[in-house]
Amino acid sequence: MKRSEIKVCIPRVGGTNCDTETQLAFKELGAKADVVHMNKIIKGSISISFYDALIFPGGFAHGDYIRAGAIWAKEMVARIGGELKRFVDEGKPIIGICNGFQVLVESGLLPGFSGFSQSAEASLATNDSARFECRWVHLRYENRGACLLTRYLKKGAVLRMPVAHGEGRFTFDKEREQEKLRKLLDNDQLVFTYAMPNGKRALGQYPYNPNGSFEDIAGICNPQGNVLGVMPHPERCFYGWQLPDWQSKGLKPYGDGKLLLESVLSYIEKRF
Repeated sequence: MKRSEIKVCIPRVGGTNCDTETQLAFKELGAKADVVHMNKIIKGSISISFYDALIFPGGFAHGDYIRAGAIWAKEMVARIGGELKRFVDEGKPIIGICNGFQVLVESGLLPGFSGFSQSAEASLATNDSARFECRWVHLRYENRGACLLTRYLKKGAVLRMPVAHGEGRFTFDKEREQEKLRKLLDNDQLVFTYAMPNGKRALGQYPYNPNGSFEDIAGICNPQGNVLGVMPHPERCFYGWQLPDWQSKGLKPYGDGKLLLESVLSYIEKRF
């Protein structure tokens, strides 16, 4: 598939606030990108099957009442669960960024150990600091190749991206914590961990690990490798002028967010 033919759907609901930045980034990369209100998808006036990728953006969907992403996730599963399953089964990519990651976990799409789970198998809980964390962090790329959407990143690459969340602490239930961690690692579903600027694991140290995530987990994929969730925001470090130190270090055309989003499009180009 040619880059100019790729169609990206960016769903939104009340409280979504990163949809336009995400749309602009994909358009800059040469793809077609539409921001679509969830009501149109639920009512059937727009079908997700028309698109080649689904990108759930950041924000505070439905005010993040109950838990972050919970209401949007349950709404999706109840209204378009079958369509979502077909989308994944066809190998099409789904990405959740920050609030979108929370939605994918709450919906059962991630980690998806046994497919589209009927209940959440992990959670993104309140930050250890008990406050909203808005800061730049470093990520280390950990995947060995199972994540289809990041294969164009270099092994061990260290990326710099911003986080902005109050509930980003990735956790498993304590009773099965080690069992699920082993499954995540054995399936090669670990994609990104929080790291220090030199690329070494953060080992839970604040602020390098900004939220206290278990094992420094910052991004995971499903076993099939076409559903990806990340807490940091690639769309907020897409352009060089979005970087916090561009004035002192010189203006570059793009930031590290471009590497991740372009990798997703490269997968679609080769696959379809």
